[in-house]
Amino acid sequence: MKSAGYESRGGVFGCAPLLRSSTIAGVYFLYSAILTLLLTLTLPWWLLQMLRLGKYRAGLRERLGMVPARIGMGADAGAEPVAWVHAVSVGEVLAIAPLVMALRGQGYRVVVSTTTHTGQKLARDKFGEGNVFYFPLDLGLCIRPYFRRLRPKLVILAETEFWPNFLRLARASGARLAVVNARISDRSYPRYLRFRGLLSKALEPVELFLAQSEGDAARLCEVGAATERVEVTGNLKFDVAPPVETPTVTQLGEQLRATGGPILVVGSTVEDEEDYVLAAFRVVLREYPTASMVLAPRHKERFDEVARLLTERRFRFVRRSAADAPAQSLAGQVVLLDTLGELAAIYRYANLAFVGGSLVARGGHNILEPAFFARAILTGPHTENFRDIVSCFERRKAVVRCTVKNLGITFLLLLRDGAEREALGRRAQQVLMEERGATERSVARLMELVQRAPQEDSQRSSKDRLKDHELKQGGA
Repeated sequence: MKSAGYESRGGVFGCAPLLRSSTIAGVYFLYSAILTLLLTLTLPWWLLQMLRLGKYRAGLRERLGMVPARIGMGADAGAEPVAWVHAVSVGEVLAIAPLVMALRGQGYRVVVSTTTHTGQKLARDKFGEGNVFYFPLDLGLCIRPYFRRLRPKLVILAETEFWPNFLRLARASGARLAVVNARISDRSYPRYLRFRGLLSKALEPVELFLAQSEGDAARLCEVGAATERVEVTGNLKFDVAPPVETPTVTQLGEQLRATGGPILVVGSTVEDEEDYVLAAFRVVLREYPTASMVLAPRHKERFDEVARLLTERRFRFVRRSAADAPAQSLAGQVVLLDTLGELAAIYRYANLAFVGGSLVARGGHNILEPAFFARAILTGPHTENFRDIVSCFERRKAVVRCTVKNLGITFLLLLRDGAEREALGRRAQQVLMEERGATERSVARLMELVQRAPQEDSQRSSKDRLKDHELKQGGA
């Protein structure tokens, strides 16, 4: 396979490649300068977020390029080759978990970086604290220390993390570079098209794009990825392991079932969405007064805000984190799930599972977790961020779309019709099982990439080989 990003363009006495290299270096320098300026100008806002919400404070040293001692490596590096996998947040961490296990089975030491605090916490729980760190800022002085310490043989990005300096320095380090579970969202697509010329240069170091779907593959090519480097291997999220149920989740499930009424689990709601969900639950309560609803806001910063909303709307509710929560009767109540990491397992106890972020224009959230338990799944009209997964379920009549106007009556109709509700759940579980396998296909292609004969590298021009020394030099 021809490595388009690294072939020589020829020219009189090699002048053309040198000029081109100089121009590209100038673009990267300008990008780094602009990024540094933006970070400087927005510093007061970042500081305010740290002080007011505690956001971004965690891992600040790691983001600035200070490699944590717990990672080890350096002079202590063992014989195992290293694979660096980057996953932004919780969804990506869950998606790459089977991939990490498979790479370990291939003899790799796998280290994982994340961007968000919640993703970091989950990754440390899953992969071990000594293998997880925060992703550095996209500046050379922040990135280089990690490549010097880790010396990865393989660098893998999940979904659409296209940071130009990171991509450039990853390839310059000698690592093989791939994007797995690659996708281009509806919101990002027009923006990427506008900057296709620049993006195509930024994507040149990537040797392999493993796309979620044919549609994503087409979009990747349209925004600048080399066509011969793009393949479809499926969506890793279908391969996620079933949620692990803790004793505390079991206790809550038994407490919910003790009400004798229907149980609604509403997950990953966002701002301006809870009012619609609560109005729908009020409709359910008129016919099923012992019904209960588990309400799980997507972001922990909104737990208190949603608690105030429940009080204002005169709903009886209990906070999951309250000390007396296990002793309360939940009949006719809302359980505000103000804890982290429990939602996926709680779907097991749902008669109906509504996946939020979809009644308002926020792109939706992952509908696969309720499918593990063959639960009837509902979602709103806005599912752009999961369009292929939702479309797959819709084709098989395995999910129900609702609007803010018909959510309440849809809840009622499915609660009244147990046979249809159960059939809907069974179809959802069947879709999930039949679509699995992307991890195995992705690992096979990654191993082929790593083992590829070095002819392509020997065809690289002198100016490209000079870029390999960038990790030892200054610059952007």
